[in-house]
Amino acid sequence: MKKIIAAGWTILLLFVFVPQVEAQEGLLQQEEEGPKVTELQQSLVHMGYLHTNPTGYYGPLTNNAVQEFQSDFGLAVDGKAGENTLQKLNEVNKLARVVHGEARGETFKGQVAVAAVIQNRIQSSEFPGTIEEVIKEKNAFTAVQDGQYNLAPDRTAYRAVKEAWNGYDPSKGSHYYYNPVLATSDWIWTRTANLQIGKHVFAD
Repeated sequence: MKKIIAAGWTILLLFVFVPQVEAQEGLLQQEEEGPKVTELQQSLVHMGYLHTNPTGYYGPLTNNAVQEFQSDFGLAVDGKAGENTLQKLNEVNKLARVVHGEARGETFKGQVAVAAVIQNRIQSSEFPGTIEEVIKEKNAFTAVQDGQYNLAPDRTAYRAVKEAWNGYDPSKGSHYYYNPVLATSDWIWTRTANLQIGKHVFAD
């Protein structure tokens, strides 16, 4: 009888604890070490949140950097790099790559405007609803087509993404932009121009 009871408790404990272990899978937090922590730290350094070289150890500085990032992008501020935080880091990096590829050399306002256009598309029913889908739409962004998307963004591009995420929209709600000197599509000229910032005309 005792063996049967013991076996029953073992089964019960498995049912209780296994889901909790699965829920923690992929979570990075203080005291963690390894290549995934290094990768996280590299992202935080590039974005300007972590002001030290990657060490592979998740200490207080990394925890504080994660908290700052979470606060800036509307996430729960707990200093832990879980699924939502890692996904947002990935999305911000993709947006920054587009901004850097499309608008480096433009003013900061012009770079924010490009980031805002992407945000406006995501929020519009006329476009796909995710960052990945929007930036990978066929012929949507020159930088994605010609490989400039693969360049490492600078901190200005990341700052521009943050400003656009937090509601700054110099494009005034535009869904398109183009360089009138370089544009070759007749269709883009049919769009209603809202304003010009630097070399880009922003339009609906």
